[in-house]
Amino acid sequence: MFDSIRHPRDRRSVLRSAVAASLGLSSSSWFAQIAEAAEREGSSQQSSAKRQCILLWMSGGPSQTDTFDMKPKHANGGEFAEAATSIPGMRFSEHLPKLQALAQHLAIVRSINTKEGDHARATYLMRTGQRPGSVIPYPTIGSALSKELGSNDAKLPNYVSVNPMIEINPDAFVPGFLGPKYAAALVKPANLTPNETSTSRFAELVVENLQRANGINASRMGQRQALWKSLQSGFLQDHPHSSVVAQNTVYDRAIRMMESKEVEAFDLSQETDEVRAAYGSGRFGQGCLVARRLIERGCPFVEVTLGDGLGWDSHQDNFSIVKRLSSELDAGWGTLTQDLIDRNLLETTTILWMGEFGRTPQINSMAGRDHFPSAWSCVFAGGGINGGQVYGKTSKDGTEVTDQIVSQSDVLATLCAAVGINPATENISDQGRPHKIVEGEPIKALLQG
Repeated sequence: MFDSIRHPRDRRSVLRSAVAASLGLSSSSWFAQIAEAAEREGSSQQSSAKRQCILLWMSGGPSQTDTFDMKPKHANGGEFAEAATSIPGMRFSEHLPKLQALAQHLAIVRSINTKEGDHARATYLMRTGQRPGSVIPYPTIGSALSKELGSNDAKLPNYVSVNPMIEINPDAFVPGFLGPKYAAALVKPANLTPNETSTSRFAELVVENLQRANGINASRMGQRQALWKSLQSGFLQDHPHSSVVAQNTVYDRAIRMMESKEVEAFDLSQETDEVRAAYGSGRFGQGCLVARRLIERGCPFVEVTLGDGLGWDSHQDNFSIVKRLSSELDAGWGTLTQDLIDRNLLETTTILWMGEFGRTPQINSMAGRDHFPSAWSCVFAGGGINGGQVYGKTSKDGTEVTDQIVSQSDVLATLCAAVGINPATENISDQGRPHKIVEGEPIKALLQG
């Protein structure tokens, strides 16, 4: 047995499994992943002044032509009408009424041009700013920004991902060379057994392995924690290495989160049915409510996904799909934005709405729209953003960018700048080389100050 744990990687695996077992926890979850923190993760971490970020991720690629860059006088325009907003001259889909009323906070970018039209590859591109295929495992933007914005002393995770569609491309959702310390805590739909049925009319979302394992009561959990701390104390004294300290830090932090009052952020039963209904009863709406509760408690980076699987992938029946998803989007995003305004949190919280690409302006023979990375849209809102404007332009038929072209790196660089982080901030990869968070240039016209 001892021969099997001489190598550091094997030793960490055994230690991880043993500690997880001693605490009555699964070793396959975020709770166990963060325990793999590598040597570099013991370095100091700077915390920015309460800047926060919400990424609204649209899995499958939403149609810009039916949301924020409509072409009502062209054959490509489709079935939807565009509607006026609170900003004169800014018009977008009739199916986004709450967002229309909040348009003064929105900055629509209509001129994104990217080079990946495959779901998996484009998801990686937009979430990391890097083309897929590199030997370097780049971090997703949530990991990179939460590293800069977060704190090692926080009782809640610095990065939370609600209902992520990880299976599309797992490499697009991980912390890469930053290490598991910067992985997201996952909030997913509750797994009900065949004999269980939900008693709520709202989607039920739970944090992976936040609860004690079956059969482990508070007393037994306390005993196991005491045993673990005793073992760890001796191990830390004999092995005062950065990797060991980091491993101890992330485990201790996870345990503190389980026992802290802040964990109530994930308990939506504390909200009234009226509030929950305003957000929408589905996973996205309830996820946006989780996001608001986390932002209130200081969580620096939260992402919420709309589109189970590839929900926005409307190759056929595009208009009924987009209408349904637009209703969910408007309820969740619109209510979230208004709640942040009412709590004086929007000025310090930046929101980015985007997917992996757009969809063809041309409508196909199945009343659908296909993949289209050549000319599509994203939307910024909130803290650090000059709202009430449209940036960039596409042609009358929507097939090409005609003004102020924007790349994936420019989008992510703008997000960094909006939350007060220099996109040129460097991290060191496994190869010992420095890498900027993102190589692009922030869109100055969108940024305050």
